[in-house]
Amino acid sequence: MEHISDINIIRSKMNEYGNEGKPFLFAVNFEMTEGFFIDDPMNQSEVLFRIREQGNTFEERNTGSNPRFSYNPSSYSEYRKKFDIVHTGLLTGYSYLTNLTVKTPVSVRLSLEEIFHRSKAAYKLCLPDRFVCFSPERFVRISDRSISTNPMKGTIDATLPNAEQIILNDFKETAEHNTIVDLLRNDLSIVADRVRVSRFRYIDRIKTTNSDILQVSSEITGTLREDNYRNLGDIIFGMLPAGSISGAPKDATLQLIRNAEKEPRGYYTGIFGYYDGKELDTAVLIRFIEKDGSQYYFRSGGGITAYSDCESEYKEILSKIYLPVI
Repeated sequence: MEHISDINIIRSKMNEYGNEGKPFLFAVNFEMTEGFFIDDPMNQSEVLFRIREQGNTFEERNTGSNPRFSYNPSSYSEYRKKFDIVHTGLLTGYSYLTNLTVKTPVSVRLSLEEIFHRSKAAYKLCLPDRFVCFSPERFVRISDRSISTNPMKGTIDATLPNAEQIILNDFKETAEHNTIVDLLRNDLSIVADRVRVSRFRYIDRIKTTNSDILQVSSEITGTLREDNYRNLGDIIFGMLPAGSISGAPKDATLQLIRNAEKEPRGYYTGIFGYYDGKELDTAVLIRFIEKDGSQYYFRSGGGITAYSDCESEYKEILSKIYLPVI
C-alpha cells in the first residue's frame, strides 16, 4: 500500500477505476493532505477493512477476554477553552454549526488489529500500527446513478428514561440536525438531481463497553447526472470534507476548527470506502483510536451551535469514548 500526498492522484484513480468497473479501496484524511488507494483490495492483507457485508477479513469474533478499556479525559476547563473559541465564532456569525473534537489518552489490552476483529460496527478500517476505526456513519453510497448520504447528528445515553423522545424533542439537537441535513442536500445537489430527504431523524442503537447509546441520522438521496456518474473521484472529492464532521458554512467553519483544535486531525474524520465494481460505499472515519508510540488515543467530538451548553457537550464527547466489542 502506498500513502499518497497528492490527493489528485487518488481522485484520478477513482475516476479511472469507476469508469472501468474495477474494485478499489481508498481513504483520505480530514485535511486532504494524505490518503491511500488500493486496487484489488480483497486480495491484500496489509489494510484490514469491512464495509457492512464486504471486506478482506472474517466476521467479528469474541475471544472471551476482557478488553479492560479505560480513559483519562482532558479536564473540563481545557475543553472549555476550545468550546469558547468555537462558541464566540458562532455568536459572531462565522458559523452556524461547528464540529469540535478532542484527543483522549486511553488504555486497552488489545492491539489495533484485535480491536478491529472484536468490534461490531457497520464500517471498520485498520491500518496496523497507526489507527483503527469502527464507524457507525455512512458518508456516501453510489449505486449506478443513485446516490445517498446519511448524516449522523445527535447522541444520547440509551439507558435514560424516554431517551428517544428526549433526543428527538431537544431544540438544540433538532437545530443541529436540520443544519447538517440542509448542508448535505446542497452538497448532493452539486452532482445530482431530484435531491430529497427520504428518511428524517431515524434512530440507531449502538452497543458499547459503557452503556448503549442512541444516534440520530437522516437519509438524503438523489440521481447522478448521466455525464458524471462514473467519475467517482470527482463526486466524492466535490463533497469533502464531510459536512457532519466539519459544519456550515464549510470554509469559515474549517478555520474556526483550526483555531480551536490547534492540531491536525489526520485520518480522523476523513473518509474511506470500497468499490466492488458496481457499488461504492463510503464511511466517515469516526469512533477512532490512533497509536502514537506506545500510547493509544481516542478521538471524539460533537456539533456545537449558538444554543449549546458547554457542560452537556463535554459529557457527550466522553459518552462517545467506547469499544463496540462483542
